[in-house]
Amino acid sequence: MKLSELLNRTSEWLKSTGPNADIVISTRIRLARNLDKVPFTNWANKKQKEQILVQVKEAVDKSVLLKEAEFFKMAELSELDRQFLIERHLMSPEHTYEPEHKALVVEPREIISIMVNEEDHIRMQTVQSGFNLRDAWSLIDKLDTELNQALNYAYSVKLGYLTACPTNVGTGMRASLMLHLPALVLTKQINKVFHALAKLGIAVRGLYGEGTEAIGNFFQISNQVTLGRPEEDIIGNFERIMNQVITREAQARRFLIMKDRDELKDKILRAYGTLKNARIITSNETINLMSNIRFGVHMDLLPDISIKTVNEIFIMTQPAHLQKLENKMLTADQRDMKRADLIREKLK
Repeated sequence: MKLSELLNRTSEWLKSTGPNADIVISTRIRLARNLDKVPFTNWANKKQKEQILVQVKEAVDKSVLLKEAEFFKMAELSELDRQFLIERHLMSPEHTYEPEHKALVVEPREIISIMVNEEDHIRMQTVQSGFNLRDAWSLIDKLDTELNQALNYAYSVKLGYLTACPTNVGTGMRASLMLHLPALVLTKQINKVFHALAKLGIAVRGLYGEGTEAIGNFFQISNQVTLGRPEEDIIGNFERIMNQVITREAQARRFLIMKDRDELKDKILRAYGTLKNARIITSNETINLMSNIRFGVHMDLLPDISIKTVNEIFIMTQPAHLQKLENKMLTADQRDMKRADLIREKLK
């Protein structure tokens, strides 16, 4: 599998086929694991990191779930390819730092990916479209069991799985949803909701996870507690809390349609007009405007545009995707012009 082949595929997190997909873009479950009797990545020497790569590669080759997966060494990928993988939510921005002795495992459907030698030796994730915590957990549990048959994990009977960051000790699990919450933002309820989530031990981050800004009313929301509770309990509690957030967003959407339908439609049509006519447009402006378009499509205010078109524009206008499409490096100004060209073509 070549990375360029992914350009012609719709990422699992952008398929809009799962439950509550109008609000929940995608579900992700991540597990952090480390090899027994080997220093954590930040303390391991070059020889130890290389041995981790070898051991994980051998385990991947034995996995039934990963039989079609590709093992990419970070040092062998260009800076553009690394950014491309971040934009597809297959790895974290941190995984690009000091790429020597790091790797990424990706299976063709992009449902499973594994970062090797990021903060932990292994960070595996499964992604499902929409609100689908149970299926995502079932799949990653099977993958974890497969890999554990070939690898000895660092584990404490008292604490659970040992991880580089103390907040991950225990299950080593993070469950997260990528949510689109424009109505809560427009009705000025978003800060109140986030404040309540923080009290419940739930973290809110930006579009690309930890350390990234929230743009376009897109948020990643995840659990923080991993110690002292079984995975099923953590997922069940997180699911109940997220159902409340989804309900609040749905209520806010109905309120806006009933009270301010004309004002809302004007806002959405202005975004549509800008995108359809712009000759130069930045990535952040595109995301903010596409947020309005996505909202308009799901509220039946833009019946002539499909959610498939919205998702294609959303991903293909990202900087690395644009350059992969053009098959060459582009300056920021060139990207802004190419992005506008692509959007106008898609909205014809």
